Amino acid sequence: MEALHHPLQQRRLAALRDFEILDTDPEQEFDEIVKLAAAACGTAISVVNFIDAERQWFKAETGLGVRETPLATSICAHVILEEEFAEIRDTLEDPRMQDNPLCCGEPGLRFYAGALLTTQEGLPLGTLCVLDYQPRELTALQRDTLRVLARQVMTLLEMRKALRSADILRREVDHRVKNSLQSLSSFTNLQTRAFASEDAKLALSMVKTRIDALTQLHEMLYHSDEHSVVELGQYLTQVCAQLEGLAPVGVTVEVAVVSVLVAAQQAVAVGTFVNEFVANSFKHGFHDGQGGAVRVDLGLEPDGRLRLTCADTGVGLPPDLGANTSGLGMKIVEVVCMELGTDLDLRNGAQGVVSTLTFTPETA
Repeated sequence: MEALHHPLQQRRLAALRDFEILDTDPEQEFDEIVKLAAAACGTAISVVNFIDAERQWFKAETGLGVRETPLATSICAHVILEEEFAEIRDTLEDPRMQDNPLCCGEPGLRFYAGALLTTQEGLPLGTLCVLDYQPRELTALQRDTLRVLARQVMTLLEMRKALRSADILRREVDHRVKNSLQSLSSFTNLQTRAFASEDAKLALSMVKTRIDALTQLHEMLYHSDEHSVVELGQYLTQVCAQLEGLAPVGVTVEVAVVSVLVAAQQAVAVGTFVNEFVANSFKHGFHDGQGGAVRVDLGLEPDGRLRLTCADTGVGLPPDLGANTSGLGMKIVEVVCMELGTDLDLRNGAQGVVSTLTFTPETA
């Protein structure tokens, strides 16, 4: 006897498809649940099954050996029309099963007990059930065990659905943030060209430097599984790759970094500093077509601190550097040093300028 459709069949099927569980691969979490159910109830078979429009599909099974069966022979298709729990002590004594070939054959399925897999709205998707080849009866503890395990199945499904929804929302937010950052960067470019004042142009240039650092960081976070920490070496490599496209003719950007995780706020600070140093080297370090290099090194000190060294092979610092430490560029560097809890070591090296920051990596 084939089961009737559920009174809310279309809503039920829509809810089932929303979980995106049908035809997925076997997974350990579900496999362990059916093994525990069979062991707890002492039965040969246990399955996590879902009643689709034309079939009964098994997410997990033990003792059965198949992934789906037609609805015509499905015991669970009858059970989802009932209350939260069903137990059939002898299938051949149930009018619905007397002509079912799975029950009448040899060996036939003579015992069934199942707990509904029900959505928060009360729609039945399928069952967690146990079956055996002899008539029997479960104890009260075994029935409660099936109910608890069925709730665990639904908890897994609901959690995965929520994570998918959160991921979709995050991607939409990330897309909008990326567009906003790109718009801000374009706006500062336009405004820089519109102003005649060199001070205004410098200020907007510094703003754009910060925006570009945030854009690079956002790109890394978008592709990262951990949204609160950043792989700093990879991040700096990307920042420098972007800056290299702005280099004067004959000037290269060299990068040597270690792999280390840091908090997103630290990554923004370091990226801003590197942007500032490299951009200033391009602008002030190489005159009249002079070639050379800007190098960014990130290394790990014996005490566990990170050392960031930015250096160029340009003309070096001007003699009156002390008179210019109140400019916007130096103010940005001061903020970066405050965020990193360090001091700036800025000096002329054997060739060009050398700037060093030493700080403790943080991941929270």
